[in-house]
Amino acid sequence: MATFGILVGGGPAPGINGVIGAATILARRSGAEVIGIREGFRWLMQGDTSHVAPLYIADVSRIRPMGGSILLTARANPTKRSEDMERVIASLDELGIDHLVTIGGDDTAFSAFNVAEKAGGRIRVAHVPKTIDNDLPLPPGIPTFGFETAREAGGRLLSHLMEDARTTRRWYFCVVMGRNAGHLALGSGTAAGVTLFLIPEHFPEGRIRFQTVANLLEGAIIKRRVMGRPYGVAVIAEGVGERLDPEDAEVLKDVERDEHGHIRLSEVPLGRFLRNTIRDSLAERGIKVTIVEKDLGYELRCAAPNAYDLNYTLDLGAGAVRTLLSGESGVMITRQGETVVTLPLREMIDPETGRTRVRLVNVDSESHQNAWALQVRMEESDLTDPESLKTIAETARLSPEKAKERYWPIR
Repeated sequence: MATFGILVGGGPAPGINGVIGAATILARRSGAEVIGIREGFRWLMQGDTSHVAPLYIADVSRIRPMGGSILLTARANPTKRSEDMERVIASLDELGIDHLVTIGGDDTAFSAFNVAEKAGGRIRVAHVPKTIDNDLPLPPGIPTFGFETAREAGGRLLSHLMEDARTTRRWYFCVVMGRNAGHLALGSGTAAGVTLFLIPEHFPEGRIRFQTVANLLEGAIIKRRVMGRPYGVAVIAEGVGERLDPEDAEVLKDVERDEHGHIRLSEVPLGRFLRNTIRDSLAERGIKVTIVEKDLGYELRCAAPNAYDLNYTLDLGAGAVRTLLSGESGVMITRQGETVVTLPLREMIDPETGRTRVRLVNVDSESHQNAWALQVRMEESDLTDPESLKTIAETARLSPEKAKERYWPIR
């Protein structure tokens, strides 16, 4: 008799319970045992097998529409030390688990890959890609589960702020979750029709200077004032903060890192620093503007999954069980069209970094170009046309030369 273990790693995402429920029901109906492992790899890597419980159909039959995770989740990283991974393998052996379904993002995928490799075929492993960041290397056009719900919920909240901005004549700077890629900022911002969005992919490779970001936002504020609209909503992907130049030490001062070595972006006061810098810069020139900072992300992670993610996670959970029972292992579960397709986890690993590859926003795609075209931001044409430049400089209370230098676009 096969024994399945199911665990969840990383941050929450809408639809986790859908995967757990579908996987448990199909495994049980296939005659297998199912064990739910709480808090990801946290306890297994300590050799503690007490934080588990059997899962039965009755336990999961109505959990699919729920947000959050009935198995909880944790960012524990068993790949940092070989002894931690050895304890994970030993703990799974002790529990009798020979089929493991992991649910998580890039870090959990990397841990799953290592379990499959270290177990040497003794434990079959299938990983279900989960993240509202949508940054796992799936084929183009295929989202990670949870992203569509987060995009929809984020777009709804941002549209409320758009109306508030119009009504109160103020600006909102919204920092949206997305460590490495700007998919969520782009998707939710475009859905709401925000004034502009800034994502890491807009900037050249390498470090990003804080003042460059501030100038881009200030330029949009000035252009909107020229248009007679002294208000707006700017969305900034939190991954911009991840790439800030170390010389901008004040922004990154005392920021901690998580178990995987990542900056805790929730502790980077990016929105506050941008608000204060731009507000004070404009005030020095006699321009009064009200700017409110908002962070958007935690409100989205445990939202109840929408219809897309409900159906999607059913296929992924059931697909993971069928895949493992067929003898496959060390794979990521995807749905392409109406078919579950497996991708080898080994192919997800970047040979240069040794970590899971990250899928970035394709800024050359037609979809992105359409979204870009509907934004309000300073363009080269605004600064090369003499009459336009004169109006912008007068509105910003700068000389034409200073305005051109300050607001020149990055792409």
